[in-house]
Amino acid sequence: MVNQKLFCTFVVILDILYIIAKVRMNVTLENYRSLDFDTISIKEEWNMPAERERRMHSIHAYPAKFPAFITTKAIHKAEEYNISVKTVADIFCGCGTVAFETVRSGKHFWGCDINPVATLIAETKSNVYQDKQLEDIFDQIITVYKTSSVDKSNRVYSNERIRYWFDEAHIDDLLKLRSAIYQVTNGGLYRNFFLCAFSNILKSCSRWLTKSIKPQIDPKKQPKDVLSSYMYQVNMMRKANRENTNEEYGEADIIRTNILDINIDKPFADLIVTSPPYVTSYEYADLHQLSTLWLEYTDDFRSLREGTIGSLYHSQEFNQNLKKLNNTGQDIVFKMYPIDKRKARSIAQYYIDMQSTVHKVAEMLNSIGACLFVIGNTEYKGVKIDNAKHLTECLLAEGFGNVEVDRRKISNKILTPYRDTNGKFACAKGCCRKVYSEEFVIFARKCN
Repeated sequence: MVNQKLFCTFVVILDILYIIAKVRMNVTLENYRSLDFDTISIKEEWNMPAERERRMHSIHAYPAKFPAFITTKAIHKAEEYNISVKTVADIFCGCGTVAFETVRSGKHFWGCDINPVATLIAETKSNVYQDKQLEDIFDQIITVYKTSSVDKSNRVYSNERIRYWFDEAHIDDLLKLRSAIYQVTNGGLYRNFFLCAFSNILKSCSRWLTKSIKPQIDPKKQPKDVLSSYMYQVNMMRKANRENTNEEYGEADIIRTNILDINIDKPFADLIVTSPPYVTSYEYADLHQLSTLWLEYTDDFRSLREGTIGSLYHSQEFNQNLKKLNNTGQDIVFKMYPIDKRKARSIAQYYIDMQSTVHKVAEMLNSIGACLFVIGNTEYKGVKIDNAKHLTECLLAEGFGNVEVDRRKISNKILTPYRDTNGKFACAKGCCRKVYSEEFVIFARKCN
């Protein structure tokens, strides 16, 4: 009998521990300093989608792609708190995952991103096209391509970066294809559709090392044929579009700009769903340089590094930044400074920019509104970069209440969790260490 009682007591204790583990972390100004965010339990509800993602999410490769199902769950979560969600915003909209899921739900979307390749993809995703019109335009593009000659006087031939990545035969074919797209289309949504398709074949038609997370040449690679690659890409995108033609879609407003450069006259969003870049993240300008150069967004892709969150191109004096940093930001920067002064300056600028970003979020949200951030922690040369804790402190400082912090496993993401000995992103599992495999989901409601 005693053993049976002990067993029952043990079972009850396990049940209590299970319930405690399932409860999300509610963070306040009073308790956030003492919390270890890495001990927060993983929530299965944020790990995997309930259904297969639409094909539209796969029309263009993009690193660190946002999980599509999180947008729908964020909308439902906000509505459970009696928030009437009519407009959803994403201030780092990237390739438009939140945009597509928002308009697919019949709601209005507003988004911005500093990366012109990202906004091109996002605009393409968040619209529905008449398939017959796509077919007619595509046929015209192929006809013009096959009947046109190469313009050797075009400036693409003098661009060193283009010649670095492409052999002359592929430059010839790509130039003919790009010219055909511009000649046949008159701008607007349909031109974006065919330019997006063009953008996504550039890496496979170049010397770029396939699936590399950083720009490097593959000396053994045989670049794919331009025309066959483009035909396959357009047909895939048309198939993705046909999945959406029978649904009632909302509208999307997407602009290319830095959120910090926007003047917000009055609140307009009910819910913000976004995933900020990591403090030790990729140089997106470098990763998208082929598209940037071929679509003529700039003559020098490196100029697009300027103005990004945490960029040292616009950093203020380091000592001034330190005074503006919140407690979490100061702790991390002070730990990094003796190890790597330049990285410490970069982290300080990143956290200053994130503090300003959260202030913008507060300005954008209506009086009864909420925001959901997905963000991960990293490590650099042995120093823990606690992005989630810093962001939570920012939200609390801006007066957000009921801040809920969950953890989720990273899955189905073109984002390596491995770093080399210097703390840089790497893909070789054997020679590198795994520094993170989870990220945080932070939900906060605006106080009245």
